[in-house]
Amino acid sequence: MKTIKELVKGKVNFEFYRAGNLYYSCSEDRDFIFPVPISDCGEASFLKEDKAMLFMRYIRKFMQEMEKEKNS
Repeated sequence: MKTIKELVKGKVNFEFYRAGNLYYSCSEDRDFIFPVPISDCGEASFLKEDKAMLFMRYIRKFMQEMEKEKNS
């Protein structure tokens, strides 16, 4: 898996919505799909394609969750 620095260099692409989450993939690693809770959206607009840097908090959180599961 790529590092967070590598993932946020490119763009993210909207993939699908499910159970209160918007799911995006990183253009640097199309296999890396992470959730964005709609409860965090507020009045924000979420585009089909956007700068990955703007999603860094969600990418980091998901990577930490994956690491926790891997180590348990």
